[in-house]
Amino acid sequence: MLDGVLKNISLITALLLGAAGAQTVELRILETTDLHTSALGYDYYQDKPTGEFGLEYTATLINNARNEKRNSLLFDNGDLIQGNPLGDYVARIKPLKAGQMHPMHAAMSVLKYDAANLGNHEFNYGLPFLRQIIDAAPMPIVSANTYLDDGTGKPGANAFTPYLIQRHTVYDAGGRPYIINVGVIGLLPPQIVQWDKSNLDGKIVTADIVQTARTFIPQMKAQGADIIVAIAHSGIAADYTPGQENVATELTKLPGIDVVLSGHSHQVFPGPVYKSIPGADITKGTINGKPVVMAGFWGNDLGIVDLKLDYDRKTQKWTIKDSAALVRPIWDAAAKKNLVTPDPRIARAVKTAHEGTLAYVRGKVADLTAPINSYWALVQDDPSVQLVNSAQTAYVKAALASTQYRDLPVLSAAAPFKAGGRAGPSYYTDIPAGTLAIKNVADLYVYPNTVQAVLITGAQVQEWLERSAGQFKQIDPANTQPQDLVDTSFPTYNFDVIDGVNYEIDVTQPNRYTAKGEIANASAHRIKNLTYQGKPIDPTQQFVIATNNYRASGGGSFPGLTGKNIILAAPDETRQALIGYFNQQKTINPTADGNWKLTPIPGATLLYTSSPNAQKYLPSGAALIKTRDDGFADYTIKN
Repeated sequence: MLDGVLKNISLITALLLGAAGAQTVELRILETTDLHTSALGYDYYQDKPTGEFGLEYTATLINNARNEKRNSLLFDNGDLIQGNPLGDYVARIKPLKAGQMHPMHAAMSVLKYDAANLGNHEFNYGLPFLRQIIDAAPMPIVSANTYLDDGTGKPGANAFTPYLIQRHTVYDAGGRPYIINVGVIGLLPPQIVQWDKSNLDGKIVTADIVQTARTFIPQMKAQGADIIVAIAHSGIAADYTPGQENVATELTKLPGIDVVLSGHSHQVFPGPVYKSIPGADITKGTINGKPVVMAGFWGNDLGIVDLKLDYDRKTQKWTIKDSAALVRPIWDAAAKKNLVTPDPRIARAVKTAHEGTLAYVRGKVADLTAPINSYWALVQDDPSVQLVNSAQTAYVKAALASTQYRDLPVLSAAAPFKAGGRAGPSYYTDIPAGTLAIKNVADLYVYPNTVQAVLITGAQVQEWLERSAGQFKQIDPANTQPQDLVDTSFPTYNFDVIDGVNYEIDVTQPNRYTAKGEIANASAHRIKNLTYQGKPIDPTQQFVIATNNYRASGGGSFPGLTGKNIILAAPDETRQALIGYFNQQKTINPTADGNWKLTPIPGATLLYTSSPNAQKYLPSGAALIKTRDDGFADYTIKN
């Protein structure tokens, strides 16, 4: 029946065109992505407003973009419901009632989104919560490569609506109406079954993004889709292998896909980060000739794709004659000012949830005797990471006290989540001495991960740290000129510091592992002088390592971590373990134990980028060079 209806619609369109003559129609497609519950320009960790992000600002860009073009569609590309304390508040602290709209959806209902995709973080709070908010959502939600587990660990039926074909009335320059059928397919990283194993095991299985698109695109065409928009919660990469996380480039090669909305990587396309991607035109915003856009994160940018469409009366098909993509920011980083004012409707839509979140995050946990910051977390042992490791160690020791593992040494692995990078110069932990509140705990640990523990050997401890040491570029000890130390393509959440052992990182050595966690240089070893209790670590000794569900299940592609050696899968979130630890301590002295350091390189000068605020905590041998236009500051380090 649907096929017949769509054919009749196409016939009506052809008759209209036959009467009026073929005309060009301009269609604008708008994208938000990776909003991560940033409805407002409000930093819940610092408990103050900010103009650097927030859907309330993006909303004004959306309103302006719509006013410029009569025909427009608005899509969201996932990672919507998790990311800051507001997301935790409505999922954990004061859960939504059945039928109640999620505050992010309440905000989006004001803007009348046409459809939305699921991202990987949609699954962080479990399937029942996700299905509850989908049922109350104000727009249709798609996800094609997520399937129900049929009981054998293989794909059964689609877990969610895989795609839509939406009929839209569009107008040419003369105001004449036409009908166009827009196909919308949603795709996300298949790795969700590893990253959220505790929530999805036995319930959801995933398939390769590209192969899934190949399966559904012909169906969408057969059902009358005139153009197809792939909303892919997936980044942009130069190559492709089946099962890969970031495959937006490969999607542009598939016949039938006309537009790719990318996300997940918290980057911007078109932009200079992707200038070397084969087939990319960062001036026009295309890859392999097709328009692609990735609109940053937290609402700091709006993605725009403009299409010029012609209709062929003989074939009754729409053709994209031209296209362009661009990204509009809400914030001028150089001038440190907003480019637009917020849309007040968004604040009104989330007012109750926002006020509840503020009351929640201001609750006291303990007293703090000294400030905590993460400005130097990539170059020295850091209190912000130390506290997480101490809490994880205490939690796991208690949990294993009556088990067969009770006599094994417990180590702990944690990473500096907030260390600048692509999230900007404000993205650091900076907690003053005094009252330690819930907001500060969320600042120390920004993800709703759960505590897990794995059983590994001393040799695997070494390899774990070798993988972490990919955070750094290789330094030439003979070069007396300043050299960049940090590899910014390596996510800081993968820079695990393992507490309970002592070690050095020799950055004059090449990296042992590739970005995919594969051996790159078999003879290379950056980890030096690895000891346990003052002696060289025994490669065969067994250790328990406290970590989180993401890492234990294989997140980050660390050697030896596949989910098969998990000995503790706790129900408690890491943040809850932190709160319990802090409550028990009552007074917190945030001092790192200095269990790791960079191996000294006599005569070498290292370049390190951090916040201008890092000047207040300069380590020995560090000096400020300058504050940059983008808000960061450059420092030199002589170690």
